[in-house]
Amino acid sequence: MASPSHTPPDHGADSVETRSPELRKDPVTNRWVIFSPARAKRPTDFKSKSPENPNPKPSSCPFCIGREHECAPEIFRVPDDDPNWKIRVIENLYPALSRNLEAQSNQPATATTRSIAGFGFHDVVIEAPLHSIQLSDIDPVGIGDVLIAYRKRIEQIAQHDSINYIQVFKNHGASAGASMSHSHSQIMALPVVPPTVTSRLDGTKDYFEETGKCCLCEAKAKHFVIDDSSHFVSVAPYASTYPFEVWIVPKDHSSHFHHLDDVKAVDLGGVLKLMLQKIAKQLNDPPYNYMIHTSPLKVMESQLPYTHWFLQIVPQLSGVGGFEMGTGCYINPVFPEDVAKVLREVSLS
Repeated sequence: MASPSHTPPDHGADSVETRSPELRKDPVTNRWVIFSPARAKRPTDFKSKSPENPNPKPSSCPFCIGREHECAPEIFRVPDDDPNWKIRVIENLYPALSRNLEAQSNQPATATTRSIAGFGFHDVVIEAPLHSIQLSDIDPVGIGDVLIAYRKRIEQIAQHDSINYIQVFKNHGASAGASMSHSHSQIMALPVVPPTVTSRLDGTKDYFEETGKCCLCEAKAKHFVIDDSSHFVSVAPYASTYPFEVWIVPKDHSSHFHHLDDVKAVDLGGVLKLMLQKIAKQLNDPPYNYMIHTSPLKVMESQLPYTHWFLQIVPQLSGVGGFEMGTGCYINPVFPEDVAKVLREVSLS
């Protein structure tokens, strides 16, 4: 995010063709992004070429209520032991990691470790019992219940000492990685801290040591704010990697998502619903991903002042090419301050 003293250029009425490219570095992702508006039309012209449609054959969906026997084992449901459930958390039928290898995972990874046992957890959170309901259709309390289900499952998994990082994510739409169209999200628990997380810790540490401040606590510059609530602010990040990327950031400094209380879960549910609806309306209901970026379970106390969790929403509007893969430097055709202005002005009435 931008530092408080940074004011982005006032592009005013400049056309896309006359605006100059600009490089920005985000201390959160710890990467450079090239903003090249000449590669795009006006910000308001961004639309998904293939809006997502619900599965036309819901009778074949094992996630629908009444077909629970077709799924992998259930971990818990909400409400507990209720046949008319609202949310189910189940094991993934095709897990990327095995929960049966914990006995082989006691050897800690070191800087020179090249291989460890594939122990971990890979779960699915079914967000609604009916196939026709998408997450953005649910009211803030119901979305809050989904977030609380994430929290509960993270707390359960965190009891396993071999687990170091837990990633919550949602893929909406086939081109965003979803193999099932029934509304769901996933939780993966890893025995290692992923490199993206390590890079994030390095970047936020550097910012903290230079300024004495948490860069995500500074994520409230007016040029980038889309909306806010009692406990959260939604922003187009200062050096957004992807066009129309949105972050939802807790206003109070908080390192771990699973410290979210019930009141804040409902508040976050309302902000998340609003952002998903605005993105869907403005961009023609694009496929999207969201990820909850939290701190490693064993984060050191000295790291807490600069670790701050947030939720990232990425509409799938453009692909990743050889330049991005080769350099780790992304090209974004739309400035985030323009994204913030466009999304602020989206009316849902």
